Amino acid sequence: MGNTVSCCVSPESSPKLPLRQPAERLEEFCTSTEVSDDNTVPYLQHISDRELPEELALESNPSDHARASTIFLCKSQTDVSVRDKRRSNHINHNTHVSPGPLSKKYSSCSTIFIDDSTVSQPNLKSTIKCVTLAIYYHIKNRDSDRSLDIFDEKLHPLSREPVPDDYSYVDPEHKLIYRFVRTLFSAAQLTAECAIVTLVYLERLLTYAELDICPANWKRIILGAILLASKVWDDQAVWNVDYCQILKDITVEDMNEMERQFLELLQFNINVPASVYAKYY
Repeated sequence: MGNTVSCCVSPESSPKLPLRQPAERLEEFCTSTEVSDDNTVPYLQHISDRELPEELALESNPSDHARASTIFLCKSQTDVSVRDKRRSNHINHNTHVSPGPLSKKYSSCSTIFIDDSTVSQPNLKSTIKCVTLAIYYHIKNRDSDRSLDIFDEKLHPLSREPVPDDYSYVDPEHKLIYRFVRTLFSAAQLTAECAIVTLVYLERLLTYAELDICPANWKRIILGAILLASKVWDDQAVWNVDYCQILKDITVEDMNEMERQFLELLQFNINVPASVYAKYY
């Protein structure tokens, strides 16, 4: 009666579970959480498992991933390995001809190159030299000569001067590439950051479109990359007609068509993450 609760079952009649030690309960919990071999426990897929394999993504798009090695670095390492092999053969030849201890010169003074270049504010001259050197290694150590008509200098000349007959198989020197890029940057008043983005777009074009920068197309590919980088990265408004005033004999229609095809080959991917920019720097 009242607040008293009665039960028809006596406490002695209810079954009692045996008390187990904490170690036994922990062992049972660990066993129950393991995934059985018959896949009875549902498996929740992680987001990263649904993405492309990392090796494939990094290898196919090095200009999109910060941890992927740049193409120009591989090209330059190829050139260095060939030069080291030649030096080794030369040393072995001299040793065979005139056996004896080789004299070496050592310097006790440390030499460190220091300039005012930073990631946020690179030095213009040094950056252009490095970018053009990377392009030079691209051309020199290319695997083939895959190209498109829109980038062929014979079909779309940049000047009224006749294109040499050997234009398609004589590799340009680094000085020639540097003067070409330096002229465009000086006339258009572009920044060093634009040069770094130019190299990113150039390697992205070679990767996406499966092209090679070669003697027949290097000027127009560089021009297209600079044109796009100056519009995307530089604060100043740069028009295609501005480059027509620098390169007197090129038409606006030609510049527009090259820009359109360049964007299509890039699949309109003009984004450059900060990590990718820092890697190319």
